[in-house]
Amino acid sequence: MLRGIRKASENWLGRAVMGVVLTLLAGSFAIWGINDIFRGFGQSTLATIGSVEIPIEQFRQTYHDRVQQISRQLGRPLPPDQATAMGLDRQVLGQMIGQAGLDQSVRKMGLGLSDAEIARHITSDPQLQNLNGQFDRARFDMYLRDNGYTEQRFIAEQRQRELRRQLIESISGDIVPPQAWRDAINQYQNEERSIRYVALGAAQAGDIPQPTDEQLRKYFDERSILFRAPEYRKIDTVTVTPTELAKWMEISDDDIKKTYDQRRSSFVTPERRHIEQIVFANMAAAQAAADRIKDGASFAAVAAERGLKAQDIDLGTIAKSGMVDPTVANAAFALKEGEVSAPVQGQFGAVLVTVLKIEPEIVKSLAEVTPQLRHDIALDRARAQVQAVHDRIEDARAGGATLEEAAQKEKLPVVSFDIDRSGRDGEGKPAANLPHASEVINAAFATDVGVDNDPVEADGGYIWYDVAAVTPARNRNLDEIKGQVEQRWRSDETASRVKAKAADLLDRLKTGTPLDALAAAAGIKVETSSGLKRGDAAGVISAKITDLIFHTAKDAFGSSSGNDPTQWIVFQVIDDKTPKLDPNSADAKKVEQTLQQQLPDDMIGEYIGWLEDQLGTRINSRALAQATGNTPPDTD
Repeated sequence: MLRGIRKASENWLGRAVMGVVLTLLAGSFAIWGINDIFRGFGQSTLATIGSVEIPIEQFRQTYHDRVQQISRQLGRPLPPDQATAMGLDRQVLGQMIGQAGLDQSVRKMGLGLSDAEIARHITSDPQLQNLNGQFDRARFDMYLRDNGYTEQRFIAEQRQRELRRQLIESISGDIVPPQAWRDAINQYQNEERSIRYVALGAAQAGDIPQPTDEQLRKYFDERSILFRAPEYRKIDTVTVTPTELAKWMEISDDDIKKTYDQRRSSFVTPERRHIEQIVFANMAAAQAAADRIKDGASFAAVAAERGLKAQDIDLGTIAKSGMVDPTVANAAFALKEGEVSAPVQGQFGAVLVTVLKIEPEIVKSLAEVTPQLRHDIALDRARAQVQAVHDRIEDARAGGATLEEAAQKEKLPVVSFDIDRSGRDGEGKPAANLPHASEVINAAFATDVGVDNDPVEADGGYIWYDVAAVTPARNRNLDEIKGQVEQRWRSDETASRVKAKAADLLDRLKTGTPLDALAAAAGIKVETSSGLKRGDAAGVISAKITDLIFHTAKDAFGSSSGNDPTQWIVFQVIDDKTPKLDPNSADAKKVEQTLQQQLPDDMIGEYIGWLEDQLGTRINSRALAQATGNTPPDTD
């Protein structure tokens, strides 16, 4: 079972679930009722769980690394007080305590992993793979350098981490969810309701006469703020980005050929080989197997004798750089197709390898990559020119030139927009062709006419803007927008009448009048909608209405508007059913997936609570405060 669990964790979903689990593990020890005890600790001890001590220096280094990691993500240093406010100290310590507790359980249970499995885990890590999904030795070496690891330490930590993962997954794996839980999720996801309904709209509002001047005036005065003319600004813009400059750049064939030669390795798909590998405990065993193969035994037969299946020895089709062990890689890539190597002493034991198939190196021709190279070269040069253009425009403006004058000198177009704060023109249409409109508009409405503004940085370039003119916001008079006011008045009047009509129909339905009779009297057709699920929306039945339908009992009535207040429906729920869940259906698999994401968290939480009680956990809060640079608590 554990082997199956470990294999399941090699895919992205397994890693994602375990990532959540380990995060919960870290937080659990930080927030549960761990005893704060200030006596009985060694001078260098921060916390204990069972027989394991957490040294202060180990915590301090781990905490420092975590603070630096978050600081890099934020793009600024994370002050100690903010780190403490985030609970980072307790999170880090909780993770260290949790790991120590799991390590003790692992040792007690005698769990272990083979070198071959650790190697497979390392080579399948996406962080250590190239764009083709193959293990990249160069990337692996860079990762070790960047994180201060030796290869031996990295492998040891991976083994420890995988053993913890093995334990956690053995606890949370193969859990049979309660049927009641499955049924509840199935009901929520797949319950279907059917309704009979009538739709009410403008036709049911009746004839709405032309409003009198007095009605319109009163309506306008009560809502004048809605008809207020916004502030408009005329904004002059000049845009310079690498993409724009690259369009008109001429790149010579010689430049393309030179770049092709320089980047040739990036256009090469390296030779790949389908490789099988058997790992032995020592060279003697490997040599004995090699002798048997020379005598006629097949590679697969030798593997089978050792209890290995095809998937246990198959490394797949990989490039030389995709093999974790350089010695074994050299041996494998020196073979001809079908050959078996002599015994090789690798990092994880003595090895025999064989090559089932060779895929030769593929090199893209100059003609194939010329369009891409032309674009890349132009873009590179444009990036450099963008900064030069920026400097010349800024120098010109510093010398007293207007933005328009500086742009003309560079033969750049000035594009003007007359818009309000929402980016719409006087006709209410959104401004077209204004790059990064939100940033430019916000900046333009935060400055004024005649002010020299710093350009907005965007797409590797700059957008200059000047406010050329400001038309202040003002109250419009009724005569100016009479048509717009009348249209809104009519819409509101329609909505009010339709709402009242729907309320009347609903009241009469509740007193026993049949829906068909009411519909016939009103000249409305009764419609039926079946198989509605939560969140569905179709036609006049919006998601809002569907939500109300699922809050209405079977045979009961309800009424609601949709997205348009002039559209209402009055309905009766006529059927409510939940299809029986077919274990082999897509819906059943969806339910099962939901449960598999929720159950492990609950199980692991229970296990960690038990582990804490069994092993006993203590924290020296004074040492924790000192290690994080905070004032230690008063223990008097």
